[in-house]
Amino acid sequence: MKAAVIGDVVASRRAPDRRALHRQLRAALAAAGFAFTVGDEFQGAQPSVGAAIDTALGIRLAVAPEIDIRFGIGWGPVTVLDAETGIQDGPGWWAAREAIEWTATAQRQPGLAAVRTSYRRAADTAGPDVDAVNAALLCRDHLLGSLDDRSTRILKGLLSNRSKKDIAAAEHVSASAVSQRAGRDGLDLLVLTSAYLRGVR
Repeated sequence: MKAAVIGDVVASRRAPDRRALHRQLRAALAAAGFAFTVGDEFQGAQPSVGAAIDTALGIRLAVAPEIDIRFGIGWGPVTVLDAETGIQDGPGWWAAREAIEWTATAQRQPGLAAVRTSYRRAADTAGPDVDAVNAALLCRDHLLGSLDDRSTRILKGLLSNRSKKDIAAAEHVSASAVSQRAGRDGLDLLVLTSAYLRGVR
């Protein structure tokens, strides 16, 4: 049983320099143990749904705001078809494909434009509740989608366990300004949400 993750770049064809986009994203993927498959799509697997959610967020924030990514996470049996090449198949991957296709469709709806991650579970497979996990992901993505560049940088720092004082110094603002922004933009809430989602088994 694995949490399969499929990701791809949103509106990649409009990128002014696709080679530079791939270079930047490749570094983030390598750090997570993920790899490109075809074009702008990439894949990887994690031992739990929570780990998959956390890894997807890490990749997303590593390349934000320059690159926008969407994800599909699937939980279920995964079969290694070729050990030498690492090619895999199985219900976990089929569920991930269903999830990312739903994400791409949802983004085209005005009320769901901020959606970037969704989760599916393979049929007849025990695992985290689909509706509960997706409810949390929808709310988290809405908050993430409302952040400006500075709040995104501050969130990255907070998720990396940097102090608000250190983040403030890097941003050339006061620690009080960082604290106020963290409260106003829901950054502390996003950190807490990430911790809860990381623990999903």
